[in-house]
Amino acid sequence: MYTPDANHLRGTARTRRQMLLDGLVRLVVGIVLVVLSVTVLPSLVMPVALVAGVVVAYAGVSRLLWGWRQEKVDLLPVLCTIWLVGLAAAALLAPWLPLAEGRNATIALTEPIYQRPLEAEGHLLGTNGAGLDMLARAIFGARASLVISLSAVAIGVVVGGLVGVVAGYFRGGTDRTISILTNAVLSVPPLILLVALASILDPTMRNMALALSLLTIPSMVRIARANSIAFAQREFVMAARAIGASKWRVMLRELVPNVALPLMSMAMVTISALIVAESSLSFLGLGIPQPEPTWGNMISEAQAGDTMQEHPFIVIVPGLFLFLTVFSFNLLGEKAQRHWDPRSAKL
Repeated sequence: MYTPDANHLRGTARTRRQMLLDGLVRLVVGIVLVVLSVTVLPSLVMPVALVAGVVVAYAGVSRLLWGWRQEKVDLLPVLCTIWLVGLAAAALLAPWLPLAEGRNATIALTEPIYQRPLEAEGHLLGTNGAGLDMLARAIFGARASLVISLSAVAIGVVVGGLVGVVAGYFRGGTDRTISILTNAVLSVPPLILLVALASILDPTMRNMALALSLLTIPSMVRIARANSIAFAQREFVMAARAIGASKWRVMLRELVPNVALPLMSMAMVTISALIVAESSLSFLGLGIPQPEPTWGNMISEAQAGDTMQEHPFIVIVPGLFLFLTVFSFNLLGEKAQRHWDPRSAKL
């Protein structure tokens, strides 16, 4: 049996110390860049320095974990999960968190306006043109985006999944009719469909969720239909038919549980697209109106005059929340697809 000699052990320990030191240096440099970007650097340099600081800090943390565990660690899924869990918890508990005023401009009349992040006491991410706290607005905006997108996806999974299972199991005329209706909805450009619905419906969370669900139902129908056709010929379905189970029992007890996993993995990716769609409608003035904050209408505040040039953090703060959330859902959704859907793993 091979026994490592003393020189090998010393070399391994030296390499480990070097990796830990290298990771610590990168982490410190990244944190310094992030702090400088939001405090003293000019507006034109701020976005570049912020992105560079985040990248360097991430590389430092990865290096530290690699040196500590002596193996590479896929840190991104962990960070994405932490971000989504933390954001959801903050959005859920937002009314009870010790946040500055972020929705009522009359209460914030005495607050400084357009304060950069970390400059004003009690305003970690700065204030907007009405003196409202950007952190509070971003967290309350997360409530709107998450509630609308999750509700729309839930409607799409339930309705589209059941319709797709019916089409895939019964086939024939039922399948053709459902396919024609699905293709008809898919033939309408999504943006035009959303703008048309937004101009008719009142801009409430419920109506926004119902409108966005129309984008998810057709894709869920197709996924559920394809998987139902594949599972309908499997042994456990044939056995259920042989013992006299009704068609509806076969669908609900045998097909739906097996179709659910591909639908759920697709739902995680769809959530990110719906968050972007909701933010786009709010940016265009067709979503949740002010003073209720959403990430889209927070970004639209920078359209007034030279706000974007003079106070870029007005866009960067909600844009960063939007980017991190969409990126996290996309990354975790793709990993879920590779894990739960064998066909995705082969791509």
